Amino acid sequence: YGRLARAAGGGTMASQSIPALLGKAWDAGEKRIPFHRIVYADGRIWVDAKHRAERLRLYKEEGIKLDDKDRIQDFRKHLFEFK
Repeated sequence: YGRLARAAGGGTMASQSIPALLGKAWDAGEKRIPFHRIVYADGRIWVDAKHRAERLRLYKEEGIKLDDKDRIQDFRKHLFEFK
């Protein structure tokens, strides 16, 4: 969330607003948000039992492999950096 907040012009505290902003966009009808691509800074994915199968399918389609702790393997290789 920190990278998204900085790319949008916000500071460190703005990262705490990202989940609420994405949720509001979803509720307003924006259903193209690739939530599976938003991960923790250490490469861990956020996944719950309800969304696990779908997210694992999406990672597989994108060629992203996870380790046994649900972290993206070769995370830095997959990390998108805003310029």
